Amino acid sequence: MPRSSVIAPPPPPPPPLHALLRRYEDPGEPLSCERVTEGLLNRGYRLATTRGSYFLKHHLDGDHEAITRQHRATQRLQTLGVPVAPPVVGVDGDTVAVIGGRCYALHPWVEGRHRDGSHLTTPESRRLGSLLGLVHMCLERVMNRPPGHPGTTPAGAAPSGTIHSATATPPYESADPQETFTLIDELLALARAASPHDSFDTLAEHRLLTRRALLERHADRRPPPASAGGWVHGDFHPLNLLYRGGEPAAIVDWDRLGVQPRAEEAVRAAAIFFLQPDGELELPKVHAYARAYRGAVGADAAELDAAVHRVWWERLNDFWMLRWRYQRHDRRADPQFAAVSALAEWWTTEYDAVRDAFTT
Repeated sequence: MPRSSVIAPPPPPPPPLHALLRRYEDPGEPLSCERVTEGLLNRGYRLATTRGSYFLKHHLDGDHEAITRQHRATQRLQTLGVPVAPPVVGVDGDTVAVIGGRCYALHPWVEGRHRDGSHLTTPESRRLGSLLGLVHMCLERVMNRPPGHPGTTPAGAAPSGTIHSATATPPYESADPQETFTLIDELLALARAASPHDSFDTLAEHRLLTRRALLERHADRRPPPASAGGWVHGDFHPLNLLYRGGEPAAIVDWDRLGVQPRAEEAVRAAAIFFLQPDGELELPKVHAYARAYRGAVGADAAELDAAVHRVWWERLNDFWMLRWRYQRHDRRADPQFAAVSALAEWWTTEYDAVRDAFTT
């Protein structure tokens, strides 16, 4: 579709504030409601009332059961000392307000700011690794561990306080390079046909050609399926972590809470927190972060080594930003593309150094 024919979607309807606030005990009268975030899984608003400030979240997926599971997890994580912002409980005892078929949740407003790796000192990077380790270990306590995971409770004997019955964990397949080659060809055609053709399109074409060459050279290094998994946040990055001063105040947005190889979350998070504009990672900070994470969860070097390899392969095959731009006509991720796309190439060249930062 030519860009000129892309029609912007209409603005979303405002939240039904009066009907929503009636679900809670004395939340005050609404004063203002300002849109603060927009994502694929939710919309966020800063809601001010005569009683204080709240974060109002509209869950676009509308999965009441999954949202409730996320809420219960954060409630229990808070009792274990994890910095979170659990939802406000309604007068009916529910944390999800369903109005007009839409799911909403009200959270206390947390004052804080986002900090990426460039704003973290080496000791703060170490504390970040310990924090993610704490999240993983505490999730293991409050969620049922998947069958086959070390320490799994025997069948029929649910651990005290668990909130989800995990089913058998499927293998986690790695990307198929043949499918990636097909996608590269599709995206190349779209980038070349873009009109007007700008500097982003030129860079996209260059990255696609370079990545195809790298995949052809390294196709025999495709990792085997991973089977061991644990409960993870699922989207741990700077925009989902609020700091107050130098200390983490709240980990937010638990929409992707699920079972995955947890060491891979640690590697993915580092590849976002410590990514520099030129596409390189701040390896000294990665080293401090990774050592703290390994110590917190008891992971050995082999587990991190396998995770580094799988996430590296994932990055070589990942083109979600270009799919957003060319297939969805959504440019929100465009500003991140230059650094993220350069990372895959740099990581391939510096593979041993990156592996050592995570494992030594």
